[in-house]
Amino acid sequence: MIVFINDRPIRLVGPKAAAQLTNPALANHPAFIDYDQIVDARLEALKHDMLHGHLLVLNAIPATVSKLLALFQKADTNQLLSVTLGCLDKETCEDAIKKPFKIIKAAGGVVFKDDKMLLMFRRGVWDLPKGKLDEGESSRQGAAREVKEETGVRVSISERICTTWHTYNLNGNRILKRTKWYRMGVLDDSRMVPQAEEDIEKLAWFDRRETKLALTNSFSSIRYVIDEVNKGVSGKA
Repeated sequence: MIVFINDRPIRLVGPKAAAQLTNPALANHPAFIDYDQIVDARLEALKHDMLHGHLLVLNAIPATVSKLLALFQKADTNQLLSVTLGCLDKETCEDAIKKPFKIIKAAGGVVFKDDKMLLMFRRGVWDLPKGKLDEGESSRQGAAREVKEETGVRVSISERICTTWHTYNLNGNRILKRTKWYRMGVLDDSRMVPQAEEDIEKLAWFDRRETKLALTNSFSSIRYVIDEVNKGVSGKA
């Protein structure tokens, strides 16, 4: 599970995966992270001055998660790049990270046309079409509907890419939005137009290089989704 809090990725892994993270034999693996700080939650408590660079917390329990969430509410996280929690029990830690929030279910899509990807510019950043599910609506149905509403493009849906969780505040409530992302193809883009009611200013088809440049002005969660898309493409090559 990966949760984006204050646009910072918090990854929760189980004991076996956590053991691999500190295995020196894997130092040359493409996914290896050279952590700036490694903390054993059994030996020391999390503190605000630990929130910088890439942080690995081993032997995390629900109380560790609660402490981290409390720090995120009051500490400066501008220097923090990521947190990985190596959980003794991954399921209980996931429950702990969800507990303080109201959960909203959403879905969205990464739309392709002739090897180009559809991005939209909204509220000063590049984004992907997504939105809250309607009552009784499946994630696949909601993803297609949201793409059509926000961009005017009618799509076909193929495989699910990934699931993201990100937090925000709304009317005094702490929200945790779960978004399921799908790869999509274009059926009809003859009526493509940005949905002004959702503050979408413009839409654009970008190739991989243009997408990479645009995503320098985006959210970490959106960059994560695109990274997952590119992994899938690389895996098929």
